[in-house]
Amino acid sequence: MRRPELPAAGTGPQAARPAAERAQGREAARSAALDLADRVGRRPVGNVRKLKNGAYRLRFQRYGEMRSHPEIFTTRGEAERVLWKMGADGRADCTQDRRFRALVLLATFASLRWGEVSALRRGDLDLRAGTVRIRAAFVERSTGELVLGPPKSKAGRRVVGIPEGIIPALREHLATYVQDEPGALVFPGAKGGPLRRSGFNTRTRWVDVVKDMGMPGLHFHDLRHTGNMLAAESGAGLKDLMARMGHDNVRAAMIYQHAVRGADKVITDAINKQLQARDVADEMPAG
Repeated sequence: MRRPELPAAGTGPQAARPAAERAQGREAARSAALDLADRVGRRPVGNVRKLKNGAYRLRFQRYGEMRSHPEIFTTRGEAERVLWKMGADGRADCTQDRRFRALVLLATFASLRWGEVSALRRGDLDLRAGTVRIRAAFVERSTGELVLGPPKSKAGRRVVGIPEGIIPALREHLATYVQDEPGALVFPGAKGGPLRRSGFNTRTRWVDVVKDMGMPGLHFHDLRHTGNMLAAESGAGLKDLMARMGHDNVRAAMIYQHAVRGADKVITDAINKQLQARDVADEMPAG
């Protein structure tokens, strides 16, 4: 079964696409990541109230004016789903909570794991140099305990370049949501402590958001997968890819390299066609 992913962030048939199509795929992946980053903070304006008969009434804001939904709902959950749907398709006004926007962008375009991005401190970001330093990662044990330790592998301790296009989002995030001290968490939880993945999924309504975008089943780790594919598309050497991804294992980086060698596949197919044409000509009887 094929893994869910952002557009053009996979392997298989895409590896054989012509360069122009792969360029379009990169743009599609970039656009999808930007769209996802915006959607995870979108909140519809409205409320659900329980009536005396046990049913629920939905109120929503449209063009700045509060209105009542004509339907009465039997459960609160049903009414809330309708409200979120109305916000997604523009029938209800929305507010924008941008606290997770930078998280999605950085995880995608710097190829960071969840444990790495959630453990970042303000001092790990050097926006003037355009880099992020990964030196620790959170791991959640089966008991629910969060443990801070080293990254997944020795190569996980690294410095990764940040694309210039997402620097403004990071500056805004630091100024708005992060305490002004080097040891402050860049992406804290609701109470200021470490951000748990379950809390992130709940607060962003991740499952519903990716489903509405046509990517059901997309996991946070697939953002890193997309970033790795985009890095491999750059034509970087194997050692450079391994350093950026934080991989000790050569095989892991080679998988991404192999997936984007579409140009070589096109060339190989063209040569093969020439050989087949030559074989046919050789088999034809002379004059």
